[in-house]
Amino acid sequence: MVHDPNDAMDLTQETLLKVITKLSQFSFKSSFRTWLYRIVVNEFLQTKRRQGAQKFTSFEDYGTQLDAIPNPDLNEEEYIAFAELSREMQIRCMSGMLMCLNREQRLIYILGDTFGTNHKVGAEIFEMSPQNFRTKLHRARKDLHNFMQNKCGLINQANPCRCPKKAKFLKQAGALDEKKMEFNISYKHKIVSYAEESYEGLMEHIEDKVTQLYREHPTKEDFDKTTLVSQILNDKDLMTYLK
Repeated sequence: MVHDPNDAMDLTQETLLKVITKLSQFSFKSSFRTWLYRIVVNEFLQTKRRQGAQKFTSFEDYGTQLDAIPNPDLNEEEYIAFAELSREMQIRCMSGMLMCLNREQRLIYILGDTFGTNHKVGAEIFEMSPQNFRTKLHRARKDLHNFMQNKCGLINQANPCRCPKKAKFLKQAGALDEKKMEFNISYKHKIVSYAEESYEGLMEHIEDKVTQLYREHPTKEDFDKTTLVSQILNDKDLMTYLK
């Protein structure tokens, strides 16, 4: 959502803090899940524009940035040597594609396609009709898929963009480092582990390569729920806002 692991952690803590401070306002007029999700969605949509988002303005500009990165040749040994950095490049690049969607599109795509939230629940979360949710999800999916079809070598082999080649150049330029990877991290689970098993229209799109690629991204095993709450409760500066 924010293209930066540290910003994501900050946003998660801010959201949990908002939930804690608003617990007394829950009026039982909706399910607790819907009430909770709306707070999370509103916080994600209204949060300040973070540094990661400032790097991206449109798919067109992002495509120009990617085209400007050279594709040096690699031999067989280099393909093996750059495998992990190539994965870092792939996830980082796909995260950048998400940033080219506006905030609402981005969050609807993440929930609706990547995590497989069904349209009824999605409509409740965003306080819109199921038809409107499906329409917005379709538009986000179309924008993202069109870009990848025209640019990404993972989707269309005719495209010139190749993660291993660009990873080699960026390593040589000092922009990628195996010891400082932010996206290709050794989590045991993948997003697909948390995707809804029953989701309207899933069978239509289960073979969609773009959706599969996003669901294969690494994620924490339990999202560190206990750790995050403990950090909030033990943070004296944050706790002053709860008094």
